[in-house]
Amino acid sequence: MGHTPDADDAFMFYGITSGKVKSDLTVNHVIADIETLNNKALRHELDVTAVSAHAYAYLEDHAILKSGGSFGLGYGPIVIAKSEMTMDQLRRARIAIPGKMTSAYLLLRLAIGNFDGKEKPFETIPEAVYSGEADAGLVIHESQIVYDRAKFVNVLDLGRWWSESTGGLPVPLGINVASLRLLDKQAVHEFSELFTKSISYGLAHVDDAVEFAMQYARGQPKETITKFVKMYVNDFSLDMGILGAHAIEKMFEMARKNGVLGKDIVVSVV
Repeated sequence: MGHTPDADDAFMFYGITSGKVKSDLTVNHVIADIETLNNKALRHELDVTAVSAHAYAYLEDHAILKSGGSFGLGYGPIVIAKSEMTMDQLRRARIAIPGKMTSAYLLLRLAIGNFDGKEKPFETIPEAVYSGEADAGLVIHESQIVYDRAKFVNVLDLGRWWSESTGGLPVPLGINVASLRLLDKQAVHEFSELFTKSISYGLAHVDDAVEFAMQYARGQPKETITKFVKMYVNDFSLDMGILGAHAIEKMFEMARKNGVLGKDIVVSVV
């Protein structure tokens, strides 16, 4: 199982890794940044892995798990800069991005069209903006709530933009997928059930699960990590349902109409 070194992912796995949720399955954790996991999924290197919702458009023979998704409810990635920028200025700017298969990148493409994107490890993006290496930066994870407001301004809130553009759909950011070349359907369902129970256990034991997730706090205090986890581990994480699947479909539909994707994408959720 691939997942990121982020507090929300760790929170969702607390039930499994702590042994509080039992199963006959043996889960070996492969921890890597989301763009690395996106590429591992392309090569079918993992049975199950977290990926960007955007990356699903490029995968073959994968099914989306109903559980473990990260959906923003009116919030999501933001673009920061050292001073205010108009949308026209953003279109002409050099923007540091966390990867071209991330959902954040696709959302920004949908919002402003083509732009000069410079790929950087997500945790280095604020420094790239501050140093002048980039004119603006697309920030994800906890950076969207803890960026230094003395140094940067929020020039584009993609969560708000998405909500206004889609009539309030949740923002599809991260999902979990199973390789149908590596696992049979029974194994996929068995893992899906285990993962759902683990997330449910974490939500029922928030303090303990957040304490476990603090190993990926990247120097942030527990109250910040608790806020971040509660933002992205929600009812859609237990089961994205029809609305979550529709949000992913809507993102792909918008991408096709804008020429970002060249074909229709069928969203298949276990």
